[in-house]
Amino acid sequence: MTDDSEQDAASPTWWNRTAGGREVLWLSLPLVISSLSWTVMTFIDRVFLKWESGEAMAAAFSSSMLWFTLLCMPLGTCMYCATFVSQYFGNHQPQRIGPAVWQGVWLSICFSPLLLAAIPFAPLLFSFAQHPETVTQLEIIYFQILCCGAPAMLIAQAFCSFYAGQGQTRIMMCVDSLVAIVNLVLDYLWIFGKAGFPAMGIAGAGYATVVALWLKALIYALLVLQRHHRVKFSTGNWKLDPSLLRRLLYYGAPSGFQFLIDVLGFTVFVVLVGRLGAIEAEASSMAFSISTLSFMPIWGFSQAAAILVGQYLGENRDDLAARGTWTSLQIALTYMTVISVLYLTVPQLFLKPFFLDTPEGQNYEIWIMSLTLLRFVAAYNMLDATMMIFVNAIKGAGDTPFVLKVSGVMASLMMLGSWLVVEKFHGGIYSCWALLTSWVWSVGVIYAFRFLGGKWRTMRVIEQQPVNAESGQES
Repeated sequence: MTDDSEQDAASPTWWNRTAGGREVLWLSLPLVISSLSWTVMTFIDRVFLKWESGEAMAAAFSSSMLWFTLLCMPLGTCMYCATFVSQYFGNHQPQRIGPAVWQGVWLSICFSPLLLAAIPFAPLLFSFAQHPETVTQLEIIYFQILCCGAPAMLIAQAFCSFYAGQGQTRIMMCVDSLVAIVNLVLDYLWIFGKAGFPAMGIAGAGYATVVALWLKALIYALLVLQRHHRVKFSTGNWKLDPSLLRRLLYYGAPSGFQFLIDVLGFTVFVVLVGRLGAIEAEASSMAFSISTLSFMPIWGFSQAAAILVGQYLGENRDDLAARGTWTSLQIALTYMTVISVLYLTVPQLFLKPFFLDTPEGQNYEIWIMSLTLLRFVAAYNMLDATMMIFVNAIKGAGDTPFVLKVSGVMASLMMLGSWLVVEKFHGGIYSCWALLTSWVWSVGVIYAFRFLGGKWRTMRVIEQQPVNAESGQES
């Protein structure tokens, strides 16, 4: 970050000003690339499994959603370490950054046994979905394997916050891209049995993900514990800090529960749609897999907004925090406009890879249904971007209790609505997706009003030291 008064006076443009286009893109593009690397990896993974069988693809989608749902609360809490790091960084307290990261690591270790304990309960969990027996067996296999990578996912996220909070997003881009490539290569080798490996199908895809997650955790741990980081940021201070841990839980736990509730609502939606039939399940899986091409880059922009809010609030510059959020939203909406137009005009560009290994004319009904579902994705994309930017901005300030309340109400409505549409009113696939679209619109509007209300401007999650003009905190 630079001295905003001098920079604005020299070049008072949208691009050059503090918290303007250049700064936001410099921070967010590596995050977007990181998100896209995993998005592309997941997309190709689903394509590989579709070539294996449509059932394998549908099973991988539903079981990974359940796995991620169980992971959400601890993951969201560990992710919140980045907010502490960003505010300590903005407030020029580098020695507090290492201990903040380590509190997240300790939380990861404490949560891990609970996640591993879900493995023997997989058959019971998937029995509630009432999916076809062949799909259920594949879901159980994939879920149980993924659970072995859950501890690595949490530990990697805690260590990753060291770089995320400081805005060192290029390091994150390199690590995430490398790990995604490793995952993709292992997918190909282990799903289809190449280079002397046995063909393991959906199990191979699961093992590839687990190996990639543990590799990611190891790389981040080694990077954070470098000597110059231990000296400057106290990353070698791994001891429990009760006061800091309590604050991380106070602000981070609501963020984690919000993450859990949102994904749980979405997971229930996916499970209920799966009851409509195999065609509906496959078409929805394809549409959601393709929608990640629009969703995940916006996740990168929203993370950048959270970082900017945290850093500028650490400097006591809520005006710049707001400007960075609006700049992030403008860029996100531009991207969403482009991708939504592509979904409407050339949807076959995204769908064809799923059918390369399918005889011509087969699965025609799935193709037509998927085309229609992509129109629903295009319909909610803009409000989805709005929701993600604003919710991460106010979370970056510490407004997590409000976010938790909204998620609790809206996710409950989503689950209830999905159940009513499928089980009581016997609505079809398009009724379900109309419900989803309306839900995204509503949540987007709620968070827009909360951000505009401005209560987040006075919030902080750290203990602050006096602003020092010489340090660059205030111009």
